[in-house]
Amino acid sequence: MTWRSVVITKPSYLKLKDQGLVVVQNEEEVKIPLEDIAVLLIDNPQVTLSSQLLSACASQQVTLITVGADHHPNGVLLPFIPHSRALQVIYRQINMGKPHAKRLWQQLVKQKIINQAHTLQQSNQIIQAKRLRSIAVEVKSGDSENLESIASQVYFPALFGLHFNRRSSNFINAALNYSYAIIRAALARYLVMYGFITALGLHHCNQQNSFNLADDLIEPFRAIADAYVLSKFTNRLEDILTTTDKALLVNILNQDVATLNVRGESEVSTMLVALEAIVVSLSQCLKSGKHKLHMPLYFAPDIEDE
Repeated sequence: MTWRSVVITKPSYLKLKDQGLVVVQNEEEVKIPLEDIAVLLIDNPQVTLSSQLLSACASQQVTLITVGADHHPNGVLLPFIPHSRALQVIYRQINMGKPHAKRLWQQLVKQKIINQAHTLQQSNQIIQAKRLRSIAVEVKSGDSENLESIASQVYFPALFGLHFNRRSSNFINAALNYSYAIIRAALARYLVMYGFITALGLHHCNQQNSFNLADDLIEPFRAIADAYVLSKFTNRLEDILTTTDKALLVNILNQDVATLNVRGESEVSTMLVALEAIVVSLSQCLKSGKHKLHMPLYFAPDIEDE
């Protein structure tokens, strides 16, 4: 099972040798078996990779993420691995009726708000957590009353302070955006692997967004990322993420998450496994016409520490 998150922040040459990633820096070499790597993030413009390594990363389903000039994730290597029923998945996705899509979006929004309530509960914001749970109960098909937005207006000030604004330039927003981008990239890979058209969303429909479906499925994971950020960073006044900070945020994919499967049974898995599970359950929903997704519940730091 993959478990390593590798972040390259210095000028390097990356190559493949004996099914392992070899990192060459200043004439020193470090080798890591590809089968151990879950995520490879390249955060330096002076990194050279061999085409053989890129091909091996795709075959081994390594999530290879690139960053832009602002050092924020801007791309992901998508594997060209044929799904056994890719055409069936595409037909079902295209032909999915609006009522079905709205019911799935309803479930995603409801779980997102429930997860936000749990994060507030863990932060001793008991009254606001209770308020969010009451909002979650009222979410209708397609979230016709936009309760997702109303819940966010309660959630973020309660979690990060009354003057917190998601558009502000500060360390917390930088950490949240970075963690969301890492999760989104992993979701995009799983969607491609299971034959989905990533641009065709359930709710999101931006014509300039190639990953609308990933932006739908990420919603219930956001509060889990928030809880992870809170657990790892306290009293930070800087606006800029350090190299160590980024490596810690990339590692969110290896953290334990409590989930609820389609049979209503609770489970614990890594974030990566939970992301794949929600994609698999979406495929099953399209096939059966049902709308029960494998949902994340909360970040499980106690299990991680054992």
